[in-house]
Amino acid sequence: MTTGPGPRTPAALHAFAIALAASTLPLIFIGGLVTSTGSGLAVPDWPLSFGQFFPRMVGGVFYEHGHRMVAATVGFLTVVLAIWTWLVDTHAIVRRLSLLAVGTVDTQGLLGGLTVILLLPPAVSVAHACLAQAFLCVTVTLAVLTHPAWSPATTRPQDAGLARLTLAAAATVYAQLILGAIMRHTGAGLAIPDFPLAFGRLVPPFDSGAVVIHFLHRLGAAAVATVVVWSALRIVRTHAGDRALVRPALLALVLVATQVTLGALTIWTQKAVLPTTAHVACGAAILGTLVVLALRARRAPAAARSPQPLFTSTERVPA
Repeated sequence: MTTGPGPRTPAALHAFAIALAASTLPLIFIGGLVTSTGSGLAVPDWPLSFGQFFPRMVGGVFYEHGHRMVAATVGFLTVVLAIWTWLVDTHAIVRRLSLLAVGTVDTQGLLGGLTVILLLPPAVSVAHACLAQAFLCVTVTLAVLTHPAWSPATTRPQDAGLARLTLAAAATVYAQLILGAIMRHTGAGLAIPDFPLAFGRLVPPFDSGAVVIHFLHRLGAAAVATVVVWSALRIVRTHAGDRALVRPALLALVLVATQVTLGALTIWTQKAVLPTTAHVACGAAILGTLVVLALRARRAPAAARSPQPLFTSTERVPA
């Protein structure tokens, strides 16, 4: 990161922002457990639970009310962060993003309530899942921008190609998570019951909307893997000495490999709770990692060396 004129965010605030972003992943995992265990309507009322603040935590109530408690905690931490950013000397964009985080988490809570009140309509459930990923993006961005050495960019990225590529990678992952949410909340998770083939074929018969949704999600996985590998190769070839770029790029590769494995296990185990829920959380982790990478790529210096071919020849060309 590069320093520049303007306020210097306190290190404690940066650490708190990191903690908030990190807490969002367990929240998404627990939210996934609610769906995976079929506990979405275990508590029939909202905002209270059976008319109480703390009902008996038995059966599906443990997952549903537990999710509400964790969500409330994350919401409280978000408000604390927003107040803190306005009490200290921080950059204007950080203060605006902190307010966006509060608005996002409040809207997310309302959508969560609507899923219960309206008896889990797919449209609201999908919106709830997608907004959770958007909230993750905001909190991860806050964690990056509150670094004491960060300052607003005054010029275009020096390596504009890398900045565009990593941004496209993050956008591709978010689109894939939308497809995943649609598949999950429309009951299309096992519309294609085998993997890696589809009904024993490369391309399945598109005889239902559920099959189309499921197959699009598989194509999306291929697109994610392609753009993440492309980004990692680009970084290793041109910014090998920049650990701030190399580390998240390599982490993204590991997470994508893990995600493909979890997706396969979800099919092979007929949507067992643990691999299915871990698949949701790992997707969020990939998105968060690529948001970090995209933000850092905008500050990356010009390529340390020009991209070289993967294979070179030492033979002389005859005159």
